[in-house]
Amino acid sequence: MARWHSCNVLYVGADTRRIWQFDARNGSFGLNREQTSRAGEPLPSKLVGKSWGSLWQRKLNVAWLPPEHVFFRVAHFPASSPDEIRSMVELQLERLSPIPVTQALWTMQILPPAKTQPHRPLDQPADTKDAKKIEMQTVVVTVVERSVVEEFLGRLEGEGYMADRLELPMLDHLQFTDAREDGAWIYPEGQGGRKTALVAWWYGGVLQNLDLLSLPAEADPAANMRDQLLQMAWAGELEGWLTAPPRWHLVAGPEQAAEWEPPLRQGLDQPIDIIAPSSEPELAASTARRATQADPKASLLPPEFATRYRQQFVDRLWIRSLGAMLAVYGAVLVVYFIAVWVLGFQTKRIEKDVARLAPAYTNSMQLTARLKVLKDRQELRFAALNVWGAVAEHMPANVTLDSMSFADGRKVILNGTATDASTVYDFGDKLRKAVEPDNNQPVFKNSGEIPGVTAIATGVRWVYELEARRTDELPPAAVTTRRQPRS
Repeated sequence: MARWHSCNVLYVGADTRRIWQFDARNGSFGLNREQTSRAGEPLPSKLVGKSWGSLWQRKLNVAWLPPEHVFFRVAHFPASSPDEIRSMVELQLERLSPIPVTQALWTMQILPPAKTQPHRPLDQPADTKDAKKIEMQTVVVTVVERSVVEEFLGRLEGEGYMADRLELPMLDHLQFTDAREDGAWIYPEGQGGRKTALVAWWYGGVLQNLDLLSLPAEADPAANMRDQLLQMAWAGELEGWLTAPPRWHLVAGPEQAAEWEPPLRQGLDQPIDIIAPSSEPELAASTARRATQADPKASLLPPEFATRYRQQFVDRLWIRSLGAMLAVYGAVLVVYFIAVWVLGFQTKRIEKDVARLAPAYTNSMQLTARLKVLKDRQELRFAALNVWGAVAEHMPANVTLDSMSFADGRKVILNGTATDASTVYDFGDKLRKAVEPDNNQPVFKNSGEIPGVTAIATGVRWVYELEARRTDELPPAAVTTRRQPRS
């Protein structure tokens, strides 16, 4: 059985529309909201409409069908399952239905089972062998013409109400009836001022028959109502269930009792017991409980209408989803274009700042390049002076320096003559190990190379290539303590 979140019950009157919403969770059916509107006004969509939330919070829309064109039949079948009873009703539907089966819609309501005697003619003795107690179930069959239902559903659709089930409040009156004695219970129609009433005949604790009684507007309504009730009683005698004179019960409020009780008492010439009816919210709650527990197949709603409503619900969800997606897409586009405009505005402002700062930036770059050139010159000067100082300090007396040149700002080439090669090698070793006296850092990068020596008539000619160490290659501490180069 489906789990319902809420249930709406709609009454359609001549001038008004009343709707009750019940909480169907956990079977409580507490009244959440009651709404009254005029005929022709759209019903509140938030109350009766279905949206995405209805997929996980299921809502059941029930409408009370007007009883003017509805036929009730009471049948008794052996106790069995609901599906078997439904099959029995289908087999006897042509006998039970007063209209052609092809033009009719029907449903059934199974009342609680009761132990009862089978029907027998009035002249049959009560101790006959066939009069055995059997367990029977009472079934109320409701039959209505298809065109009536379609016209009623068309009016509901025009007011925005898509009914999932059609029910009759008269059947809920039977749920509250405490039939402790044999007799007839008369239920005037309480909605819309209609002059009809449901007559329920209870005998042996079992519902035997249901009929509609009308209150005529002619000069003598008492006689007319007496004739209608006597015809019902005669039919009960013929069928065998009317075994004693009935007691009469009128289930009506003060206003209805004032209208129905005098002609009934005058026409029947018998006492009429007046019973307070259930309130309309109580009837609606009973209808909601019965509708949520009913078999979906047992419904007066045509299958094609149920299919169309379900398809419209799905289509409506798709359209709303598409609309939401388009709205989100449009919002994203708006945000995108706003962001593009803001970024473009910021870009133009930055471009203006760049154009304004471009001359200063160019001048700064030129000054930076000039400073770098001056620093390189200064470093070359320092390196050249340091190399010259190291050569002058460590050159022996028998070694002559002919030329000294720089290449690429680092490479130092020394040329000269000497009396012997050993003195040149000793001189080269001292140059590789030469350090600055101020910071104790090497003057040259120690590459491990030795001077090149060539013999000549007066001794040897030597060439020595070294790589000077520049200030930017010294540790920071050595640079901060460095003083003017030695001369």
